Amino acid sequence: MNIAFFLLPKEEVIYLSPDSTMRQALERMEYHRYSAVPLIDQDGKYAGTITEGDLLWKLKHSPEIGFDNAHKVQLKDVSQHMAIKPVRIDQQMQDLITLATNQNYVPVIDDNEVFIGIIRRREIIDYCFKLWQAEQKT
Repeated sequence: MNIAFFLLPKEEVIYLSPDSTMRQALERMEYHRYSAVPLIDQDGKYAGTITEGDLLWKLKHSPEIGFDNAHKVQLKDVSQHMAIKPVRIDQQMQDLITLATNQNYVPVIDDNEVFIGIIRRREIIDYCFKLWQAEQKT
């Protein structure tokens, strides 16, 4: 099954720019209760994913920053420890199952590598469960 059916479009996704600050990321992630947020550059391309862990490691290894100075550090200056790679919109759902075991969502890009949305792990699990249910009935 094509993944387009499961896509949460960009307009409904909480994301940040690599030029956003650590403070903006912390506040947005806290407000929405997310542990990871995609980064989208000014050209609309996927630039990686920032996680709570990335922010915590940056604070740990840069004690001079602290929360009081988090507004001075841009996300492009924070190392990303998880390599969450995007998939193209024309891929099949089966291609995402392995990716979803290690991340909460899979970023989706078009043929021009422009970010168009995400597929959440819960949709992938639901898809797998429905397949399993159908197999059990036969």
